[in-house]
Amino acid sequence: GATFMQQDVTNEERWKEIISETVNLHGKLDILVNNAGIVEVGDPENQTTEEYRKTMAVHMDSTFFGCKYSIPVMAESGGGSIVNMCSIASVQGESYVAAYCAAKGAIEGYTRAVAVHCGLKKNGVRCNSIHPSGIITPMVESVPDKMEAKFGGAPNQDAPASKQGEPNDIAYAVLYLASDESKFVNGAQLRVDNAMSVASGSMPE
Repeated sequence: GATFMQQDVTNEERWKEIISETVNLHGKLDILVNNAGIVEVGDPENQTTEEYRKTMAVHMDSTFFGCKYSIPVMAESGGGSIVNMCSIASVQGESYVAAYCAAKGAIEGYTRAVAVHCGLKKNGVRCNSIHPSGIITPMVESVPDKMEAKFGGAPNQDAPASKQGEPNDIAYAVLYLASDESKFVNGAQLRVDNAMSVASGSMPE
């Protein structure tokens, strides 16, 4: 069964505790999904330092801590799968969420570093990233109001239009990367975005 544990993902000591608690309860750790996220609206000139640091802490610091303390525990039991939630913002220039782009770009690069590290150690741990476009979640739905408050409306930035995905679209991708069906997939970036990141024009609804 599932066990709920409260966690501040920016707290390094809590990461150590929660991984230890998981092993004590379930005997081992097979899967880690780094999925914490926030979005603070701001372009490169107007994003505040506080917003930048908070965004990096929630996204990148948490991913760093999760990987750092999960890898040895997974390796002890023969391996596991780490799935880092990234975004197509790591490959697109979305100027109105500059800190978010920076954080997701960092996660993409760190995912590759973890995958290569574990491959060299032959410890059985895989690490991949998932790159969604707009998914219908409270975080994504909060962006228009934040842009209105900060910019007085949507940014002047052309981008392909695509219908939003649903949380299950991402959940199924996570299940694949977490499972043995993807045992030869390591260091990959899986885009789940209805071709939004590769389109040169508007996508059909």
